[in-house]
Amino acid sequence: MALLDLPMVAPERVVSGFRPFKVLHHFGKLVEDKEDTEQVFHIIEATKGKKSHRQAWDFIASEDGQRFLRDEVDIPTMLDAHEDWADLPDNSVAKKYIAFMKREGLSAQGLVDESHKWAPAERRPNDQTEWYFNRLRDTHDLFHVLTGYGRDALGEAALLGFTYSQNYNPGILFIGYAAARQIKKLTGTNAPLFRAVREGQRLGKAAQKLAHMDVAAVMREDIDEARARLGIGKPVIYRQCLAALQAEGFDKESLDLSEKDPVAPQAA
Repeated sequence: MALLDLPMVAPERVVSGFRPFKVLHHFGKLVEDKEDTEQVFHIIEATKGKKSHRQAWDFIASEDGQRFLRDEVDIPTMLDAHEDWADLPDNSVAKKYIAFMKREGLSAQGLVDESHKWAPAERRPNDQTEWYFNRLRDTHDLFHVLTGYGRDALGEAALLGFTYSQNYNPGILFIGYAAARQIKKLTGTNAPLFRAVREGQRLGKAAQKLAHMDVAAVMREDIDEARARLGIGKPVIYRQCLAALQAEGFDKESLDLSEKDPVAPQAA
């Protein structure tokens, strides 16, 4: 069935409010095993409220939303077709994205597969709202590239601050600050970790909605021009924190932080 023929909201879709006890339960499990990414999906689902859904519905009804629905572009397939971007300049978003994905050993489809471990597609509502939330998931690594936040633990935490201001899911912000607290606990650093997350929030609020962008068009832009056009500021405090941690003798490996992207399935 064509995307435009799907209902905006399937009858089986549940729009619930914040469920704090469920959040605490699954966060406890995540602390016990930071590799258990399934718990992240549970936390986000328990905090995905009406504001997140209202933004989804407003975008779906917009001119751009309707255009993207008609086009039915599969974002992961497009992003993973690295050969299609081979003719672009080195400073293009596409070339920066490809370098990032190769360096980190990632693929866009891999993120989709990870999300389906928690909730297979056939168990999710078949509606346009799900299509929107899939856009949030499918653009996560592109968020990394455009914002300049790395996949180190603090980069993920700060990017969650940015993402919260874009998508309004308090579970995302909860995990971001919890991650910053864990880094502080492990290192005892004097670096302003919580300020880095708050900086992410400010930058996310100031920027255009990145999940609403024309992904194919942005990939062909010069990355500096794309950042300027989209209103993406520089993560100054985050970089200061990385420098401080390095000066204190800490890095991702010595901290034994997850090599996975534990917060990538943000849109589940």
